[in-house]
Amino acid sequence: MRHFLSLIDLTTDELVYLLEEAARLKADAQRGNRPPLLAGRVLGMIFEKPSLRTRASFEAAMAHLGGTSIFLSARDGPMGQRESVADFARTLNHYVDAVVLRTYKHATIEEFASYATVPVINGLSDLCHPCQVLGDLLTIQEHIAGGIRGKTL
Repeated sequence: MRHFLSLIDLTTDELVYLLEEAARLKADAQRGNRPPLLAGRVLGMIFEKPSLRTRASFEAAMAHLGGTSIFLSARDGPMGQRESVADFARTLNHYVDAVVLRTYKHATIEEFASYATVPVINGLSDLCHPCQVLGDLLTIQEHIAGGIRGKTL
């Protein structure tokens, strides 16, 4: 099991692989081919901080690939208030296959990940927004001949 909390978590080869795989999945989807790669999988989404694009993109991706998602907002029980961050992580471990966490403090994501037995994905923190960066890099790669390998951005 591995978390994705920051781009620092990836090697250059892993980053290039993710971008190539994302480009392949995007091209397949544009041709109407959406293989059920995530059939039977559930993504938990905890958003302390609201977002239209981040939520819609993760929910659509799960649906297009055959999975489902559970969305929890701050109204569903703010982490660290009624229930601790540890309790949130330990509870969701039983219901989901991965968690996207969008929060105000990166320390919250790190704490959550320390108790999670499923992969945790940083959907935004005060430190970074790695999924947005991946999306931006994919867009740049699509518009630069030869991709991003060897380029300084």
